Amino acid sequence: MEILLVDDDQHSRAAVAWFLREQEHMVMECENAAEALAKWKLADYPLVLSDIQMPGMSGIELAQVITEQPDSWRTDVVLFTGYGDMKTAVAALRAGAYDYLLKPVDAQELAAIVQRVSEHQALLRENKALTENFDAQLQSATKNTEQELTRMRKMVAETVIGNMGVFSVSMQQVTDLAQRFHTDRALTVLIQGETGTGKEVVARIIHYGSNLKSPSGPLVELNCAAIPHNLFETELFGYEGGSFSGSSSRGQKGKLDAAAGGTLFLDEIAEMPPEMQAKLLRVLETKEYYRVGGLKKIKADVRIICATNVDLEKKMEEGAFRRDLYYRLKIGHIVIPPLRDRREEIVPLAKMFLREFAQTKRKGFAGISSQAGELLEQCDWPGNVRELRNAMDWVVFMYDDTELQPFHLEKVVQGCAIASQGEKSAGGTTEKQVILPLPDGGLSIKEYNDLIIQAVLDAHNGNQTATAKYLDMSLRALCYRLEQMRNRNAGKKEE
Repeated sequence: MEILLVDDDQHSRAAVAWFLREQEHMVMECENAAEALAKWKLADYPLVLSDIQMPGMSGIELAQVITEQPDSWRTDVVLFTGYGDMKTAVAALRAGAYDYLLKPVDAQELAAIVQRVSEHQALLRENKALTENFDAQLQSATKNTEQELTRMRKMVAETVIGNMGVFSVSMQQVTDLAQRFHTDRALTVLIQGETGTGKEVVARIIHYGSNLKSPSGPLVELNCAAIPHNLFETELFGYEGGSFSGSSSRGQKGKLDAAAGGTLFLDEIAEMPPEMQAKLLRVLETKEYYRVGGLKKIKADVRIICATNVDLEKKMEEGAFRRDLYYRLKIGHIVIPPLRDRREEIVPLAKMFLREFAQTKRKGFAGISSQAGELLEQCDWPGNVRELRNAMDWVVFMYDDTELQPFHLEKVVQGCAIASQGEKSAGGTTEKQVILPLPDGGLSIKEYNDLIIQAVLDAHNGNQTATAKYLDMSLRALCYRLEQMRNRNAGKKEE
């Protein structure tokens, strides 16, 4: 809320201003009533907090002048003073003041009166808007209701969970955990996994649960990476009419409004701007929020599910993600393993997708040959389940057969990372065999360590972060060792 604070005592004014800003209010400070009156005429201040005893115009006189203005309804004046007696209090109320406080100002009393003013002003402005634009407001409300009903019907008509096959122990554990999280709407959930692993599908399982007939409220999705930073706050919280230039006069509901009674799914949460991370944390802790430019506090009856494909702990170390928000989101935690770590699922998933697209496109594919299955299992599928699904979509589009054969996959596997022949699959895990040379002239421990580091680095395609993690050493230590290796190799070349 926009608050105009008037006090000639700088220390007292600074203390009150700090407290109000901590409550997320916008505070304009003035040291005398004349300055405050000039600022009041230029902007909209729902609350004026003013001292009574000031040189020149007093706080009571300021309240009288504001009350006499045609648009005085848009401001409530609260007066405070260190010279409190019954006569002063009566004079303040007669001057049109909304309420009266004594110095030193008690923080709880101040917070309570600001909340009352916020609710009072919200009612005044809502009533005025309805009175002046009753027909337009009624038409808008009716249209919004019709749109919401249409959206709900479409949501029910569509496949809620989507095609998700569970063909491994690890994915069965993921779905079981998601079903358990469904039972507690107050629980925030963080889903982590690489791109294409099915984080959106898991979020739907958490929202709808196993009984799709039970009411679960709306599921509203917001991709944090797709929203410009300067629009993020209005997109999430909505805004009141006339809050900023170019805004709709009727205002706009945010995603939190739309998800009321249901679930808000924040995808790519790592891309949320830092200033919005603090505001999201406040919503999670207080279950309340304000629309942009709004005066009325709104209850946040919503389940929050977040998803990311990046390492949030690394983001915290870089200062790009709030540590307190991370641990608040991680109360419910699900990690979806990549498809290359559960290779036993590749062929069953491919068969499921193949039959799905064959039915949609009216093609004859019904199964997968053993040779084609082996070829599919050799791929690492960096795009995970989404990439596999898209591959089957392309195959069915290009061919019409009864069984998937290797020649159908020639184009598919060209751009696919193939597991090396040294890898052995067992229960969905892979082990890479590394053979190190043993020269006749002998090999020092330092050279042997260099060979191991280089072999692991090659196995991870030059990814230093993954290599350091595999070798259980810090990235800084690995970089230091690599620099030493380069220097030694350069020295050998010079010799």
